[in-house]
Amino acid sequence: MAEDSSYESMLCVKPEVHVYKIPPRASNRGYRAADWKLDEPAWSGRLKITAKGKMAYIKLEDKNTGELFAQAPVEQYPGSVVEAVTDSSRYFVIRIEDGNGRHAFIGLGFADRGDSFDFNVALQDHFKWVKQEGELAKMEACESTAPKLDLSFKEGQTIKISIGNIKKKDAGGAKPRPAAGGLLPPPPGAKAGGVLPPPGGPPAQTNTAALLDFGPPAPAAPPASDVWGDFTSAGSNSSNDAVKSGWVQFS
Repeated sequence: MAEDSSYESMLCVKPEVHVYKIPPRASNRGYRAADWKLDEPAWSGRLKITAKGKMAYIKLEDKNTGELFAQAPVEQYPGSVVEAVTDSSRYFVIRIEDGNGRHAFIGLGFADRGDSFDFNVALQDHFKWVKQEGELAKMEACESTAPKLDLSFKEGQTIKISIGNIKKKDAGGAKPRPAAGGLLPPPPGAKAGGVLPPPGGPPAQTNTAALLDFGPPAPAAPPASDVWGDFTSAGSNSSNDAVKSGWVQFS
């Protein structure tokens, strides 16, 4: 995300804070809120924390009019601008500036412990983001200045690829292809050029000479005297023929 120095974002808003006049630091052990007059704050109002670029600003404003009472620019946190007291988590010492190069230290307190927690977290999150942005910018700068690897092939260069575990096919082990026309080979046990014998014994021999021998020609019948036949003889055998053929004789 590109940094926009003209944009000011809101990090935290607390409707009520108290400002105290603090005595000079007595030793290097830190500030103690018990040394302040906690029941007599010097000023009460609203607190805002804003961010503009990498800078954070603690602003103390009037609750009703929004007039700026004091401001503390924060370049890093934790740091000298915001310091926690040694005997409470609800009070801090901040360094305010008037814009003319002058600064002063004041005590800042919250009535609720949760408000002081939010104040602390808002500053921590902002400067954590600033640190990450700085590390990312350094990485991009290093990548842009580092020489790029040239992986292209130069003129005359070749590449050799070795592929293992490939077995050659045995030419002698090829299966025979079926004969043209789709005919299947004879079953095992059949003799070449013959047919299989039927079950039950050897086939009967066929006598081609007997099939072609028609015998002597039959003598010709003498011509009949009556072309219509012998009705008398036929009539005498008509009853027998009817019985033999299955017809019923009506009397």
